[in-house]
Amino acid sequence: MSPARILVIRLGALGDFVQSFGPFQAIRSAHPAAHITLLTTAPFVALARLSPWFDAVEVDPRPSWGNIPALLALRRKLRGYDRIYDLQTSSRTARYYSLAGRPAGWCGHVGRAPLVHANPWRNEMHTRSRQRDQLRMAGLAEVPMPDVSWLAEQGPRLAAAYVLIVPGASPHRPAKRWPVGRYAELACRLARQGLRPVVVGAQADKPLAAAIVQACPQALDLAGQTSLADLAGLATRAEAAVGNDTGPMHLAALMGCPCVVLFSAESNPALTAPLGRAPGQVCVLSVRDLATLSVNRVAAALS
Repeated sequence: MSPARILVIRLGALGDFVQSFGPFQAIRSAHPAAHITLLTTAPFVALARLSPWFDAVEVDPRPSWGNIPALLALRRKLRGYDRIYDLQTSSRTARYYSLAGRPAGWCGHVGRAPLVHANPWRNEMHTRSRQRDQLRMAGLAEVPMPDVSWLAEQGPRLAAAYVLIVPGASPHRPAKRWPVGRYAELACRLARQGLRPVVVGAQADKPLAAAIVQACPQALDLAGQTSLADLAGLATRAEAAVGNDTGPMHLAALMGCPCVVLFSAESNPALTAPLGRAPGQVCVLSVRDLATLSVNRVAAALS
């Protein structure tokens, strides 16, 4: 019997969330008549509600394990479903399996056959491949490239040709950032070529954007001024995007934007690199220390 009520769990960072667009669409296609709810964190609620894949979106406040009232409220959110697709598959959501009452319809890295993702190599797979394999083992044979036309028209429209610059990354992992002075130099080169540098990112990236604009007055500072949907539309219409290993680059790649993504030894591109829609669309430059990566090399990859 086809499940009537389905819960999809996807928390994580922006890059992880974007990597799940294909699985979201596959789950919706496999269960067209079901009522599907997404459980996610607050930053992704607006984007999820804009998408065509969910009937409802619930917020997971990620309560501490000692906060009993909050855990009881979360337990209520996790119960009453015929099937739960855990796309997060983390140590946290392994405990959600118990909060949900250990349901037979749980599809994740814990649980019981036939829905458990029992591949012993799952932790060595790229996120997109791992999720595709998880759904395949649960009976969903096809995980297509997601249709993102609902995002393509979002955001502001800029008159001149432009390149997105994404200078930020996780605040607690500074080694993932190419020095802002190199981004400023790259922005000046782009401006001389007739391409407007457009700096995007979170509010916390405003100092980085200010440093780039100070060196290159032709640059446009949009850091902290775009929603995720806005950012997707901007990426769709950009000539290219260049940035660190961070969520907006995953979104740009999924929208079909030519991307140059900069990796340090802090993360493994084989497991987490943004994947585009076509071969050659995404260029990954991986070095141990981003301070050693020259502007010339990035500019060459971008061109």
